Amino acid sequence: MIWNVGRRLTMIAAVALLPNLAFAAERGAGFYLLGSKGPAAGILPPPGVFFQNDIWIYNGNLGGGKQLPTGGRIAVGVEGKAVLAAPTVLWVLPEEVLGGRLGFGATVPFGWMETDADLTLAGPRGGTASGSITDTIFTIGDPVVSGTLGWDAGNFHWTTGVLVNVPIGDYQDGEISNLAFHHWGADISAAVTWLDPTIGLDLSAAVGMTFNAENPATDYRTGNEFHVEWAAVQHFNEQFDAGLVGYYYDQVSGDSGAGASGDFKGRVAAIGATIGWTFKAGEVPISTRIKYFHEFAAENRAEGDAVYLTISMPLSITKPMNIAAQ
Repeated sequence: MIWNVGRRLTMIAAVALLPNLAFAAERGAGFYLLGSKGPAAGILPPPGVFFQNDIWIYNGNLGGGKQLPTGGRIAVGVEGKAVLAAPTVLWVLPEEVLGGRLGFGATVPFGWMETDADLTLAGPRGGTASGSITDTIFTIGDPVVSGTLGWDAGNFHWTTGVLVNVPIGDYQDGEISNLAFHHWGADISAAVTWLDPTIGLDLSAAVGMTFNAENPATDYRTGNEFHVEWAAVQHFNEQFDAGLVGYYYDQVSGDSGAGASGDFKGRVAAIGATIGWTFKAGEVPISTRIKYFHEFAAENRAEGDAVYLTISMPLSITKPMNIAAQ
C-alpha cells in the first residue's frame, strides 16, 4: 500500500555518509558530521547513481571562559558560526556483494565559517598570545570518500560502512578557523532501520567510531570519537513525514602529541525534530528534509544549535528494487 514511501526512503538514505564539520576535539572539530544519519539510516538504495546536498547552519559557543586548542594555540571564550555545503555523489553497484549491495561515495565540503575568541594564548608548540580575535573564511574542506554495504530482510534494513577523510583541503596553519583538518581520519559505522510500510513508521539508529591521525602542522592527534544517532519518523502519506531526531557524542580516548596540552575529551548530546517532503520534477523524485538539533550537556566542545537543509535525488537507477513491500 505504501510501497512508494519505502522506495522514497532509499533515495533519502542514498548519501547519508557525509563529513563532520561541527565542533569537537582539536579546534573542537571532527570530520564526522553529527546528525547526518537520521531517518532511513540503515537503508542503502538500489543500484544506480544518487546525489545529495546538505546545507549545514551552525551557531555555538564554549562559554564560561573555557579553552579550545586551535591552530597550535589555546583560544578562550570561543564562539563559532558556519554555513556549509556538503554535496555528495553515491554509486551503488549492480552486482550483489556478500548477499547485499555495495556503494561508493564522495563528498567535497565547502562554505563559510567565522570564529571569535576573547583571548588566544601560546600553546605547547609556542606562538604569540593576543587579545580578542575574529577569523572569517570561505573555502573548501577535505574531501571524504566512503564505502557502504547494505542488506534487507522484510521490514529490517541494515548497513555497515567506512568513511575516510583525505587531507587535501585548504588548511591555513596558525588560523583559528579552518574547514580542512590536515590529517587522515577514518570512521567505521553500522546502522539499522525498521520501516513498516503499512503504518508508515520509521525507527532508525546508527553507531560509529572515528579514528584520527596526527595533524603534522600542529603535532596534535585527536582521540577516538564515539557517536550514536537516532530517528523516529511517521510517514503520513507518500509525500510528507515528521518526527524526532537526536545524537550523542563522546570522545573515549584523550588527545595526544606535542601540540596537545591535555586529554581534552569532549562530550555532547542533542535532540531535535525533522520534517520531510517529496515531490517530482517530471519523473524524477526529489526528497527534501529539514532537521533541527539543540545541543546540551556539552563538555570540552561548543554547545549550540544546528539546522540541516537537505535535497536528494536519483541521477540514474540501474535496477529498481522493492525493498519495502515484503
